[in-house]
Amino acid sequence: MNRLKVTESEFQALSKYIYGISGITLAPGKEYLIETRLGQIAVENGCNSYLELLTRARTESSHALERQIIDAISTNETYFFRDSTPFELLQYRLLPDIIDRKSKKGGPVTLRIWSSASSTGQEIYSTAMVLRELGLQKNGYNLQLVATDISDAAITRASYGLYSQFEVTRGLSPARLNRYFTPQGDGYRIRDEIRSMVSFRKQNLLTSLAGLGKFDLILCRNVAIYFTREDRLRLFDNLSRQLEPDGALLIGSTESLSQEESPFVPIRYLNSTFYQLQGQSPPANARLSSLRAVNG
Repeated sequence: MNRLKVTESEFQALSKYIYGISGITLAPGKEYLIETRLGQIAVENGCNSYLELLTRARTESSHALERQIIDAISTNETYFFRDSTPFELLQYRLLPDIIDRKSKKGGPVTLRIWSSASSTGQEIYSTAMVLRELGLQKNGYNLQLVATDISDAAITRASYGLYSQFEVTRGLSPARLNRYFTPQGDGYRIRDEIRSMVSFRKQNLLTSLAGLGKFDLILCRNVAIYFTREDRLRLFDNLSRQLEPDGALLIGSTESLSQEESPFVPIRYLNSTFYQLQGQSPPANARLSSLRAVNG
């Protein structure tokens, strides 16, 4: 089947519309994304052009077509334990430090972690596996894992927790696959003991996040690259309001934040970088580790 071609004017109009409903920026040169991700939607809805698709999306009272467009455009590559280093940072540095600080206050330890752009769930489930392997699901720990995404379809699929053979072979060791998944049909479904650790909800990161509460750890990886500079500033300002004063933010391995552009300061630990709110000095062992990482 021939792909429906997008004209320059259609691309401009769709880019403006997509930005308005999601905050995602499609720069010139991304026409292929419209054609590969929205072309089939247009055909399935009986639209002969992208202008017709846009008109229907704007006027449809049910907003079903709008949701289809968001689902298609916001779908990004993800896999279990993506980039591995951030999860090693969680396991060996961030989580032990947070648990140690909270334990000294006495009483049950509450730990809140937020995967802010969770897509189909691999990131937050990988985090849940790390928590379980640290023994933090036992008595004495109140674990609250929250996963959000702008896509209804992504949230629905993540909540159900069913993955294809291809998806579970990306990033998962055979041991973790056997421990945390059960075969179902042609794929694997995550076990209830992991699934029950996470709550999912739809969320646009550029709107108010106050209803989510404060978090000890926020993961916002490979998200800001889709935003304009102005919206990146807005995004990280929003995230700063949801982070506990001594909490940590993790972003993508190819992303970075300057102190001039965000309320965060970077902290190096071995080959990793995490961010804390400005004015929050890291513990002495973190400063020492940072110096070793830079000088060693």
